[in-house]
Amino acid sequence: MRSPVNSKLKIAVIGAGYWGPNLARNFSASPDWELVAICDLDATRAQALADRVGGAPAVFTDLDELLAQVELDAVAVATPARTHNGVVMAALRAGKHVLVEKPLADTHDRGVAMVQEAAARGLTLMADHTYCYTPAVLKIRELIAEGALGDLLFIDSVRINLGLVQPDVDVFWDLAPHDLSIIDFIIPGGLRPTAVSAHGADPLGSGKACIGYLTVPLAGDAIAHVHVNWLSPTKIRRMVIGGTLRTLVWDDLNPQQRLSIYDRGVDLTQQTVDGVDRAASTVSYRLGDTWSPALPETEALGVMAAEFAASIRDNRPARTDGEAGLRVLAVLEAASRSLVISGAMAEVDTAPVPADSPSVTPFEEARR
Repeated sequence: MRSPVNSKLKIAVIGAGYWGPNLARNFSASPDWELVAICDLDATRAQALADRVGGAPAVFTDLDELLAQVELDAVAVATPARTHNGVVMAALRAGKHVLVEKPLADTHDRGVAMVQEAAARGLTLMADHTYCYTPAVLKIRELIAEGALGDLLFIDSVRINLGLVQPDVDVFWDLAPHDLSIIDFIIPGGLRPTAVSAHGADPLGSGKACIGYLTVPLAGDAIAHVHVNWLSPTKIRRMVIGGTLRTLVWDDLNPQQRLSIYDRGVDLTQQTVDGVDRAASTVSYRLGDTWSPALPETEALGVMAAEFAASIRDNRPARTDGEAGLRVLAVLEAASRSLVISGAMAEVDTAPVPADSPSVTPFEEARR
């Protein structure tokens, strides 16, 4: 049964490990949501989280029991990526809207199946691309959309720190989803390269890339470059976006001035040589003002929770919907293929998601 439009939507958080507590805290504090349950394989951990957020949400260790026994509108999935497909498909088949943390799935094919299932059942499937709901990224999207930077020339992103070497994924799959989801969110039309190139290194001998460089061609001969690294003693979270009019620098670790916009750049004047337009041998440089826009102090996850509720109530795709998650997955898989062929360009799966009827579980079939 669906909650009335003017009442709170009911949600359960699945996964009480690293990210689940952040989701539970924000959903429990949201005016749009009522957190009614926590589900985790570890009952003690689930109960501890339920006690922290208050409101006495029910505690479950079995997903099927949760879906069968609790009146829910939606679930938020914060489990390892390898489990996303199974958990999300079960929730969708139970008629629940789903928010799932990054990456959407562990393979593009499984992600496609999830997007198809949600579309066929008329349910919202939203990717928790949290950075896209930060005030800084929302402002960057606005500035690009209104043409404040001009035509995009390049995006250079650095996400490095002395981080935990993950046991099941390399540094690209661990860190690059943040940068790729941001790029997908801020550029008009989303991230749709036909091929990408990735170079990685494993100086620790861990069996996976711990340092990575990803090159992504963009429309109009622009280019994006993403540097990710688990081994840097210095933590850097910076993105530089260059346009024909201005350049923007986002330093996520500088709360006093996260965004800086530089009215500086290079102008290539055109001259005619033998009847053909050619770039002049000299260039002119623009050295204008630098300014920093004021940003509101809002928590990204709170904005994300409000967007999830709005997408359900308005029956529209979320701003970071399943398709956005698929675009990020497609680039990650192409990057993995590029690593195998020593950094050569690897094609990105750009095929549209086919429209299919929802899959039917044996239990549903028996009820027919």
